[in-house]
Amino acid sequence: MSAEAIGTSPAGIVVRHTPGENVLAVAIGALVTSFGLFLINTADAVTGGTAGLVLLLAQILPWPFAAIFTIVNLPFIVLAWTRKGWRFVASSMLAVSLLSAFSLLHPMYIEAAHVNPLYAVLLGNLAAGIGLLIVFRHQSSLGGFNVVALICQDRLGWRAGYVLLSLDVTVIALSSLTAPLRSVVLSAAGVVVLNLVLLMNHRPGRYPAAL
Repeated sequence: MSAEAIGTSPAGIVVRHTPGENVLAVAIGALVTSFGLFLINTADAVTGGTAGLVLLLAQILPWPFAAIFTIVNLPFIVLAWTRKGWRFVASSMLAVSLLSAFSLLHPMYIEAAHVNPLYAVLLGNLAAGIGLLIVFRHQSSLGGFNVVALICQDRLGWRAGYVLLSLDVTVIALSSLTAPLRSVVLSAAGVVVLNLVLLMNHRPGRYPAAL
């Protein structure tokens, strides 16, 4: 594999992203993730991580997704500040804010009443996984469980995908308390798709490009 493919120059020097590239990438990642979550929500399913927890709460509470997502992420932002530094926190807050804003746009412009549930869940989780991957590659996160997974990967060497998978299983288990079996099975299948994207494409040391 060439040096360029792993984010270094031929001389072995790390090629850093510019601030503009980081902001644009975080915005694109948040947009793609929000679209994936929109598709998942149309199937009355949930996904893993904090986003899945928020989707689950959104089915119970009479609050908009954006409000619940912001509130749930607050304690994780504090954790990120103490463990990852202010740049990571600032970038993550931007990503969370953009995702919350983008989540308000899709229902205004997309009529999804006739989307096949299986297709919506699988494609939605694939999109969410790709969006998360973009955000991770630019030293940011969408808050919540993402922060825990990245800290475990940086500090303990645990693969972020595996950490998220274990947390995702917990969210799916919680969804089984209120959701019908069909939705739980769909959610579990979607979580597998999302985490496969991260496990195959986000490994410690493989992509050294940083902020």
